[in-house]
Amino acid sequence: MPGAILERHGDVAVITIDNPPVNAMSVGVPSAILARLAEAQLDAAIKAVVVRGGGGGTIAGADIRMFGKPWPADEPTLRDVIAAFETSPKPVVAALRGSCLGGGLELAMSAHYRVAGADASVGQPEVKLGFPPGAGGTQRLPRLAGVDAALPMIVEGNPIGAARALEFGVVDRVVDGDPLAGALAFARERVAAGGPHPRARDKAAKVNDPKIFEATRAAVARRARGLRAPLACIECVAAAVNLPFDDGVKRERAIFEACMASPESAALRHVFFAERAIGKVPGVAKDTTKKTIAKGGVVGSGTMGTGIAMNFANAGIPVKLFDADAVALKRCMATIEKNYAGSVARGSLAKDKADKAFALIQPVSDLATFADVDMVIEAVFEEMPIKLEVFRALDKACKPGAILASNTSYLNIDTIADAVPARHGDVLGTHFFSPANVMRLLEVVRTKSVSAETLMTVLDLGRRMRKVPVVAGACHGFIGNRMLEGYFREAVFLLEEGASPTQVDKAITDFGFPMGPFTVGDLAGLDISWRKRKAGEAGRDKTKRYSPLGDRLCERGRFGQKTGAGYYRYEAGSRAPIPDPEVDDLIVAVAKEQGIARRSIGDEEIVQRCLHPLVNEGARILDDGIALRAGDIDIVWLNGYAFPAWRGGPMHWADTVGLSGIVVTIERFGRDHDFWEPARLLVRLAREGRHFADLDKEDAHA
Repeated sequence: MPGAILERHGDVAVITIDNPPVNAMSVGVPSAILARLAEAQLDAAIKAVVVRGGGGGTIAGADIRMFGKPWPADEPTLRDVIAAFETSPKPVVAALRGSCLGGGLELAMSAHYRVAGADASVGQPEVKLGFPPGAGGTQRLPRLAGVDAALPMIVEGNPIGAARALEFGVVDRVVDGDPLAGALAFARERVAAGGPHPRARDKAAKVNDPKIFEATRAAVARRARGLRAPLACIECVAAAVNLPFDDGVKRERAIFEACMASPESAALRHVFFAERAIGKVPGVAKDTTKKTIAKGGVVGSGTMGTGIAMNFANAGIPVKLFDADAVALKRCMATIEKNYAGSVARGSLAKDKADKAFALIQPVSDLATFADVDMVIEAVFEEMPIKLEVFRALDKACKPGAILASNTSYLNIDTIADAVPARHGDVLGTHFFSPANVMRLLEVVRTKSVSAETLMTVLDLGRRMRKVPVVAGACHGFIGNRMLEGYFREAVFLLEEGASPTQVDKAITDFGFPMGPFTVGDLAGLDISWRKRKAGEAGRDKTKRYSPLGDRLCERGRFGQKTGAGYYRYEAGSRAPIPDPEVDDLIVAVAKEQGIARRSIGDEEIVQRCLHPLVNEGARILDDGIALRAGDIDIVWLNGYAFPAWRGGPMHWADTVGLSGIVVTIERFGRDHDFWEPARLLVRLAREGRHFADLDKEDAHA
C-alpha cells in the first residue's frame, strides 16, 4: 500500500512519502502523511519536520489516473495535507530533489521552508492538461515569487531549475548532493532562530505592472488558439492579487473544477496518456536488450540529412555525414554551423554546448569510413532505385549488426530490407519530419523482418534525440502521410466546387490548426508534391476524379513562397499570404474544364470534407495493423501535422463528434464524390456504439 514513513533524526522528524515511482498523491497517501505528521506533533522531543519523497526523491502531485474520477468521500486529500503543513506549530521543511511539479510544488509551498538539491526543478505544468493548479498553487506561487515570475510559470507550464527558484524566492536554500542533510541543518537553524515561521499565504502577491494580465491575455490569444486553460490560469493569478487568500483559493478551485470538466482537458489528458503508451509494443518485452549506439552515420547532406546529423550531435553521439559531392558537403556544414549560431543568438542553446555538438559532426566523402558506426540513416532522394543503391553500398561498408535505416516519407521499407537480405533484422525506417532538427515526431517504420532488439534500440534513440517516436507499419505513407493525401485532395476539390483558398484555410485555422492546407502547401513547396504526382501518374486510377489545379500552378512556375507565388502571392521578404486574382481565375477555368458547377460552400462542409478523410483512413490504418493504437495516430498528427492538441488528435476528436455521425456524413458525400467509402472498422464501431478509445483500452488490458 502507498503511504509515508516517519524516521527520527535527533530532534527532527523526517516524513518520507512512499509511493513509487514518483510518490503521487494516490488514494491512501494523504492519510498516511497526516498520520505521520500527527505522530511528530505529539512527540515533545521533535522540534521540526522535514518532508521528502522516497526513491529518487521526487514529490509528485495528484495521481493523474484519478482525474475525472470520484475521490473516496472518507479519504483525506492533498488539500488536507497542505492545510496541515501550513498550520503546523512545528516548522515544516520540504526537501526537494528531482522534479517537484504540480501538486508536489503546491505541497512544498505549504511548508514553511524549502531546501532544494542543485539538480531539482519546480513548476506548475497543469495547464498542459487543460486546467490551472487546483490546490492553491496559483495563490501561493505569486506570493513567493512575485507575479512577474509566477504568471509565466503557471500560464506556460514550464519548470525552472533550482538556481532560478532560489532567485525567485520559491526555495530558501540550494544545496549540493542529497538535500536531506541540507534540510535537516536548515530546520535546526530555524528552530534555533525561533518563530514565527513564515507562511506563503501571509505574503502579498506583488505585481510590478498591473497591465501584465492584459498583456499576457493578448499573448495567449495569439499563440494558444482555442485554448481556455491558459486564460483560466491568468484569471486565477489575478485572483491572488485582487482577493484575500482564502477567497482566492475558492476562486481557483471553482475555475479548476470547471476546466477539469471541459472537453479541452479531456483531450489533453488523452494526449498525456497516449504519449506514455507509444513506447509499448505488443509482443516485445519492455526489458528487451538494446544495442549501443555510440557512433552514427548519415548519408545525404540535403535538408533532411543536415537535420538528422544535428539530431545525433544534439544527443551527444558522434556522427559522420556522407556526401560524394564535396561542394554540397561544405554547404551543409555551413548550414549546420549557422543553425547552431541561430540557437545561441536566440538563447535556446548555450554557446559551449553548440560548439560541442558541432564538433561531433564529421563530414566524409568515403563510405568506407562508416566501418565503425553503429547506425546509419540514409536521407537521399525519395526514389527507390537510388535508395536501393545506397543500401547495397552500406551493406558492404558497415560492420555486421549495424542498424541501417531509411528516412523515407512514402516508400515501402520492406522492399529496401529485401535488398540486403543478410541484414534483414537490422533494417527499418526512420521517418523524420522537416526540419528534422526541430520537429518532434519520428515515425519508426517496422519492417516484417526487423528484430525486437533493433526496433527498441531505435525507439530509445528517438527519445535520446528528444523526439516523440511512434511505431508504424510498412506501407505507402505509413501513418501520417497516408492520411494526409485525403486532406489535401478534398481541399483542392473544394476550390473547384466553389470555395477559395482563403475560405478553406480560414475554416481550418478556425478549427484550431495554425495554418490551412494552402498556406502549408505554399510553405512546403508545391513542386515537391507535383514531382510526386508525375512519378505516380502511370499507376493513377484514371476512373476517379483528379484535379489538375496544382499541376497548372506549378507549370506557371508558382511553387509557393520560394518563388513568391503559389496558391497565394507573397511580397519580397514576407511570408504573409495575399489572395491572388490570377489563382481565382485559374480555379474557375479548371472547374469549367472539369464540368464542375461552382456553388456556395459552408465552413462546416469544409471541415468535414478535409478532416473526415483523416478519421476514415485512420480507421483503415488501425484495421491494417499499420498503427498499434488510435492514440498513436493522434500523437503522429499532433506532433507532425499540428493538429490542435486541445482537440486531442483526429481519432479522439472523432470519438467526441460521434462515429455514427461521421459514417452518415461519409456515406452522404459518397453519393456525389469519389473516394468516400466508410472504413470497415469505423462502421463496426459506430454500429456497436463504441469508440476508438475503447480499442486502446482493450490493448492496455491485453
